Amino acid sequence: MAEATLLSWHKKQGEYVERNENLIDIETDKVVLELPAPVAGVLAKIIKGDGTTVVSSEIIATIDTEATATTTAAAIVTTESAAAVAVTPAMMPAARKMAAEENLKAEAISGTGRGGRITKEDVAAHAGTKSPPATAAPAVAMPGGDRSEQRVAMSRLRLRIAERLVQSQSTAAILTTFNEVNMQALIDLRTRHKQSFEKEHGVKLGFTSFFVKAVVAALKKFPIVNASVDGNDIVYHGYYDIGIAVGSPRGLVVPIIRDADRLSLAEIEKQIAGFSKRAQEGKLTIEELTGGTFSITNGGVYGSMLSTPIINPPQSAILGIHATKDRPVAENGQVVIRPMNYLALSYDHRIIDGREAVLSLVAIKEALENEMGSLLED
Repeated sequence: MAEATLLSWHKKQGEYVERNENLIDIETDKVVLELPAPVAGVLAKIIKGDGTTVVSSEIIATIDTEATATTTAAAIVTTESAAAVAVTPAMMPAARKMAAEENLKAEAISGTGRGGRITKEDVAAHAGTKSPPATAAPAVAMPGGDRSEQRVAMSRLRLRIAERLVQSQSTAAILTTFNEVNMQALIDLRTRHKQSFEKEHGVKLGFTSFFVKAVVAALKKFPIVNASVDGNDIVYHGYYDIGIAVGSPRGLVVPIIRDADRLSLAEIEKQIAGFSKRAQEGKLTIEELTGGTFSITNGGVYGSMLSTPIINPPQSAILGIHATKDRPVAENGQVVIRPMNYLALSYDHRIIDGREAVLSLVAIKEALENEMGSLLED
């Protein structure tokens, strides 16, 4: 990591901290990390405030290791009552620029942003001037109603997502092939086993674990789909680390199920449940988000019927799953209603030819329709 953003201090200057107690949350381009106190003592000085961008090994605070918990009260009184040692409030970049133009001191401005951050509006209000807003535009009375706008800085994760998606589309020759899968056998299988499965393993039986197993089966048949490009080389991976796209309040993240070929359905479901929970809490680790040889994304949970997923570099392919809907299909010359799901496989045509892409998707389809029962009924 070249740099990160300090989100919010959990301790005030002058407070006592225990060793390994969380001091501050730090946002990287992948995850939000908790930074624990390396030693016990009094937080003597906060050098970098909330919202500050810092680089690796930069000093953000100092801890007085000679102080004890009994001296904390005195330290707090000292730091909170002495203006000379007050920490300069964190300012958003646009606010800092405007304050400099208006010759205003940060200490004199009250911040209304998250964690007391000073926004451009705070500076404008203090200066008694009006300016184009950085985070929220004033409502404009129009015949058609309120036409207000809001400008919000991208989070580090959103910037990283944007960077990687543009990188993927600009460096890979992406094509997408489609197929459909009859989900009836899988639905019946899940219905028969879901109660006993949850009772035995303590986790619900979903469909994603079946898709993971079907993908692994296809990747074993077509290793090039599990490979990646490195310069002028093709790297064939002798393992199956499957990324599962998970939505979170901060954006889309793709934690990795490692060695998926060696895991049972229950082990996969437990990992997926853990990923989902930690993604919502912002507690996925960098290790969980690093690597991967192939990814699965499920737009169907949001109602998507069809899409063309973008490859997660340096991987060379990704499977898109969509909503299962009852549709009329032809079987043995008869029109019947079946629960159908469109599958989309986006692949890097630089190393994967259409033949391998199409056949690997057919292999996924056939595994889902005909081979999943053995995982539960052997």
